[in-house]
Amino acid sequence: MSWQEVSTLSLRYEFVMLAQRDDVNFSLLCKSFNISRKTGYKWLDRFIELGAEGLLDLSRRPHSSPLKCEESMENAITTLRDAHPAWGGRKLKTRLEELGHQDVPAASTVTAILRRKGLLDPAESTKHKAFICFEHPHPNDLWQMDFKGHFPILQGRCHPLTVLDDHSRFNVLLKACADEKTETVQSALIESFRRYGLPNRMLMDNGSPWGNREFNDLTPLTVWLIRLEVRISHSRPYHPQTMGKDERFHRTLNAEAIVGQQFVDLAHCQQKFDEFRQIYNLERPHESLGMKTPVTRYKPSQRMYPDPLPAIEYGPDDHVRKVQDKGEIFFKGKVFRVPKALRGYPVALRPTNEDGTFSVYFCHHAVREIRLDGSEV
Repeated sequence: MSWQEVSTLSLRYEFVMLAQRDDVNFSLLCKSFNISRKTGYKWLDRFIELGAEGLLDLSRRPHSSPLKCEESMENAITTLRDAHPAWGGRKLKTRLEELGHQDVPAASTVTAILRRKGLLDPAESTKHKAFICFEHPHPNDLWQMDFKGHFPILQGRCHPLTVLDDHSRFNVLLKACADEKTETVQSALIESFRRYGLPNRMLMDNGSPWGNREFNDLTPLTVWLIRLEVRISHSRPYHPQTMGKDERFHRTLNAEAIVGQQFVDLAHCQQKFDEFRQIYNLERPHESLGMKTPVTRYKPSQRMYPDPLPAIEYGPDDHVRKVQDKGEIFFKGKVFRVPKALRGYPVALRPTNEDGTFSVYFCHHAVREIRLDGSEV
């Protein structure tokens, strides 16, 4: 099976899993996957009738059924463990039950079997301790975005770009990138925005290309996100736990898709990432979700990606100024500095409750406050 065929089957599986949710707009979902409603209902009906086999093209016949198990339960456990070496007893038990196995033993028994067969490293087990963390109440309230540390491949280096939905842990984007430039990230995000819609807010660290002190906390990439009416926020410096869910996803990605692999090029990396992403979103039980899969908690946003971008508009009472090349604006005979990333864009100045003090806005984003007497705010 070619890499493209694997990708197509993965997309069909993801589509039918999302389409079965009661609160999903079916028409918008079909549009985001670039298929007609007729085609969407075709794949959904086939999946309901035949399961995963129904997503194959009719001219292809599967070599075997993933739900058929003729071996003993112990062998079934070790076989699934061989396929997913990083999974523990709870994930294996849940996945075996989802695959149709009967009388699956308790998670503790599964763990004991792994330990007896030498498949469980005691030192590794101590690293995976559950902890309580905050989550947003709805899908697309917040997406966490970061680059996982780059690694060498036979033809250069791979920079994995990841975006995770905070509420569901659904991996929205996993892209094998050649670099960490603004254009690379923007292109990947556009692809995800067209499929899943726009989030309300995105959380990033303080590194390039979404954080840069030279631009006073705004960069060309975050300016673009603000134009899309996506609110932006940054993690606290030296506090990686702020991005805890995406950091945890990186450890899972590393353990299940990168370690022990030898990659030829970025296409090879992307093929492996696509396979991992399907397992992570649609098959792998997640302990923080009550052993459910992320797809059961996720639905695409109804805020569609606008193409082209809408014009920037401000209120009739706003004082509008264009940001000059050096990141300066002129207001009431004085010069004030704003982030250089706003060069060429209009900003709005609005009076505050304090006399002589104005708030500077770019679209919905509060940039800074200025005082006409020149004192620092």
